[in-house]
Parts: sequence; structure tokens; C-alpha cells
Amino acid sequence: MQEDLDAPARKRSHNLAHDLVAKLTQSILLGHMLPGAKLPSENTIVQEHGVSRTVVREAISKLQASGLVETRHGIGTFVLERAPEQGLRLNVDTALGVRSILELRMGLETQAAALAAIRRSDQQLAQMREALDDYQRLLANNDSCVEADRRFHLLIAEATGNVCFTEIMQHLGSAMIPRTRVNAAERGAVDLSKLGELANLEHEAILNAIKRQDPDAARAAMWLHLTNSRDRFSPAGS
Repeated sequence: MQEDLDAPARKRSHNLAHDLVAKLTQSILLGHMLPGAKLPSENTIVQEHGVSRTVVREAISKLQASGLVETRHGIGTFVLERAPEQGLRLNVDTALGVRSILELRMGLETQAAALAAIRRSDQQLAQMREALDDYQRLLANNDSCVEADRRFHLLIAEATGNVCFTEIMQHLGSAMIPRTRVNAAERGAVDLSKLGELANLEHEAILNAIKRQDPDAARAAMWLHLTNSRDRFSPAGS
């Protein structure tokens, strides 16, 4: 009988640990905690996330098992450098390669946008807004807006609450921004700043749908954005 009473408590503890692992993993993958950085103390994590010491210890154990951190006895837990062989190996140095990446992203990010619309927090929405504000400012100054563009898409992946989305987007790296990967010979007379302006309008539609917490609209807006990006960068004759 007592075992049955204890089961719900164990389940809650497991779910809390899973959620904490997801939050800490995303923080590491998004670069909020860099390799070599020391994780906050156990007491700090308990206070910041409102969980028990048992949950924190279980989460840290899972992070260790995944190779993201290591605990040094008497010193603390530190973020590990990720081995360069980890991740995807994708050839994206040509316009054809860019199109292949965009086709992959169409399947991945449409679902991410829908989930983000449902699960995003107000803070995450504000960070997306900030990324697009940075994008627009850089575009207006004729500066590179690649970092802001990439950050916007990563924040959507993070807002899904599913670390798998974030990890795959991290693996793609700068390859997710097509105009950085097309060489001059393939690009021809295409004005990349004009493409940036078109992408900006599409980004705003995605953000507005996520803000309204409308998953169908978010999915459709992301699909349109990535489809248009694919068509804009399609090799001649394809």
C-alpha cells in the first residue's frame, strides 16, 4: 500500500528532473553556459527552479551521462567542450546544398513554430522580439544580420521545450542561414539585402502568430518563409 502512495511522488520527481535537464541542456546548447563554465551551486539551482535537492542531483547525473558536464569533487560541476566529431556533417557550400538544408528545415521548423506558439513564455517572446529588432537595425545599416537571424530561429526551437529541436538547430550552425552559404558565382546578380528585407517580413508574420499563441498560423508562416527561402535560392533550371 505504501509503495502505491509513494509512486506519484517518484513520478513527480522524475518529471521535474526531466524538465530541469531540458532547461540546463538548452542553456548549454544555446551558449548561455560556455565550455569550462561552472554550473550554479546546488542551493542556487534549488532556489531558482523551485525544486528539491534530489531533483537537482538527478538532473546533474543525467547531464553527466549525456557528456555535457562533469563534476569535480569538492569544486563543482563544469560544462564540457563538445567533441568536434559530434553532430551532423552536411555539405552546404553550394546553392543546391542550401536548398537541401531548407527542405530539411521545412519539416523541422514548421513543427517547432507550432509548438513554440503553444509553449512559449513571455520572456522567450520578448527575446524573439529583441532578435528581430536587432535584425532590422543591422539590415538598415547594411551590416550582417546573420547572427540575429540565426538567434531568432534558435529561440523558436528553444521555446518548444523540446531539447531535440534546439540540438539539431545547433548542429546546423550557420548553415541554417542560406544567404551566407551561396558563393558569388552561383549568386550572380541577386541582391542579398533585398532577400533580407523579404525574410524580415516573413519573420514578423511568424512572430505575430507565436505571440497570438496560434499554432496553425505559426506553422503556416514558417512554412511560407522556408518555402520562399528555398525558391529564392534554387539553382537555375532546378
